[in-house]
Amino acid sequence: MEASGVVVVGASVIMAMLFTIALPSARAQSVAPAPAPASDGTSIDQGIAYVLMLVALLLTYLIHPLDASYF
Repeated sequence: MEASGVVVVGASVIMAMLFTIALPSARAQSVAPAPAPASDGTSIDQGIAYVLMLVALLLTYLIHPLDASYF
């Protein structure tokens, strides 16, 4: 009789451990996807390129009248 009591207690302990491990994961939330980046490197590079082209255009218009001949 005593051996069956040990088996019942052992089975109860094993079941309690399984429920302790399994039940919290059943209520777990899925991981949210990462948000999209606000800006990537290509948009920053394009902005820098536009600024450099504007500077080149302004320098061209400022330097060109000094280079023109007056006839």
